[in-house]
Amino acid sequence: MTLPWKSGRIGLLVAASKGRYLRFFICCAALFGATAFNFINPQIIRFTVDSVIGNEPMTIPIFTQNLVNSVGGTDYLRYNIWIPALFLLSFALLAACCNSIRRYLSIDMGEFTAQKLRNNLYGHIQKLSYDWHIGCQTGDIIQRCTSDVDTIRNFVQNQLIELIRVFFVISIALTMMFSMDVFMSLMALALIPFILVFSIFYFRRVSVQFNNADVAEGVMQAAAQENYTGVRVVRAFGRESYEMGKFSEKTGNFQKIWVRIGKMLGLFWGTGDFVAGAQLALIVGAGVYRSVQGDLSPGTFLAFYTYCNWMIWPVRSLGRILSDLSKTLVASGRVAEILQNEIEADPPDALTPEIKGELAFQNVSFKYGNSEEVLKDISFVLKPGESLAILGATGSGKSTLVHLINRLYDLEEGQGKITIDGVDIRSISRPHLRRHIGLCLQEPFLFSKSVRDNIALAKPDLSLEDVKGAAKVAMVDDSIEAFADGYNTVIGERGVTVSGGQKQRIAISRMLAANSPLMIFDDSLSAVDTETDARIRAALRRRVRDAAVIIISHRISSLMQADKILVLKNGTVEDLGSHEELLRRGGTYQRIFELQRGVINNG
Repeated sequence: MTLPWKSGRIGLLVAASKGRYLRFFICCAALFGATAFNFINPQIIRFTVDSVIGNEPMTIPIFTQNLVNSVGGTDYLRYNIWIPALFLLSFALLAACCNSIRRYLSIDMGEFTAQKLRNNLYGHIQKLSYDWHIGCQTGDIIQRCTSDVDTIRNFVQNQLIELIRVFFVISIALTMMFSMDVFMSLMALALIPFILVFSIFYFRRVSVQFNNADVAEGVMQAAAQENYTGVRVVRAFGRESYEMGKFSEKTGNFQKIWVRIGKMLGLFWGTGDFVAGAQLALIVGAGVYRSVQGDLSPGTFLAFYTYCNWMIWPVRSLGRILSDLSKTLVASGRVAEILQNEIEADPPDALTPEIKGELAFQNVSFKYGNSEEVLKDISFVLKPGESLAILGATGSGKSTLVHLINRLYDLEEGQGKITIDGVDIRSISRPHLRRHIGLCLQEPFLFSKSVRDNIALAKPDLSLEDVKGAAKVAMVDDSIEAFADGYNTVIGERGVTVSGGQKQRIAISRMLAANSPLMIFDDSLSAVDTETDARIRAALRRRVRDAAVIIISHRISSLMQADKILVLKNGTVEDLGSHEELLRRGGTYQRIFELQRGVINNG
């Protein structure tokens, strides 16, 4: 279920907790019961001290007085003091039972909410556009999906219930206190407004710092993730000291923010301790004076002090609760910021046609945002069983062309049309389209799984024989068999345990195993030697005889066997034809061919 992010931060929390509303109300009922049972005990102590041990008239409710009289009155209880003690123990046991229920349900709500948020975040991120992904830092996304969700979980699990408990404690305490003595109750409330105002002031100040801390943590994690991912480059260029200094700067900034928060926390808690102590001192002074004057019984004073003590600490904890609330609002805002991004959504009438692989570009032009056009008026047709090679300098639009084919970017009205088997790809369901397009990149990504699982990624139920068949075509079967565990060898994170050439050939095997009707090789043989390149291409021609194949490469030797060769220059089609036709016409293709053949010297 997708969360309704438009309802705001609080709405996000409410939606994430849906499914646990009944348990929330039961939890609140258990919390109220625990608080009420705890607050009965001071009244039992008051009654015992004043009326059982002392000679004060009973001030307990009528039905309780009738109960006491039915067992023999206060004289009987005086000689059987274990009876009030038993009641104290009974109410303490009831409060403990309620607290157990409350804690179980609060943990259940917190974990349920966190799980739903994680699942919704993960699912939502999977559906966000490619443009969004390339504009975000991985470390920051991970920090929002882990630390921020944990902050929300902790609030739902602890602080939210604590906030409700504060309300119950204050409400019941004030009811009890005013029923005993109005003057002492007003004295108990004397410094409460100051604590509340100070807590609200602190909440506003600290929320800004918590937001800064979250941002700094995301930057720090992004730097660490980038360094770990690029460890080969860091080691190759001896950049360890530089990277350490850069990371140290970010951790230092993170530390400074938390030290600043620590100072604010110290000021708040120190001031709060002094005010809480002053409040209790005021109650003790007033209570002792009135007791000496005979206006307040000892039992009432003890009960009053207990209630005041129980009330002042929840009020005192409002600062911590509010600070956690501020962190939660910041965290939920950062989570909602991801969820508010529109996902790649296909219309309900999106097509799922049978795809044979005939690809056509019809006057296609494309630009990123407000930048200049990357592709200008591109037109060509590729039929099943044919191969199209694309040659062009860096920045000529080769990768953009590939991104358009699998709809990582969509054409807008007036930018031309791309069709597969005569159907506009914008009307085809994205998942359906991408399942029928095999894509092998220059820098392929391998998962931390076995070699077999990586090759059979698109078809997990693929037999070992079929997996090996794909690997043999990619000329990587011998290398895999030489691994310690063969096809069951687990590849390290991002494929760091295999060479660049092995990684590319495993990725080619993965695409061949999918057996897609349209296959795209985006400079995917750049890390293998020329002889292996030729052998792989020969095997590919035999294997993918009925598929439409697009090959992007800077090597003329990798392109010259293609049925058609498309030469891109500054986003436009400079030439299109076979190897022989392009050589006869001259131009960029002929110059590159002669350069790679050594006809033109560097001077």
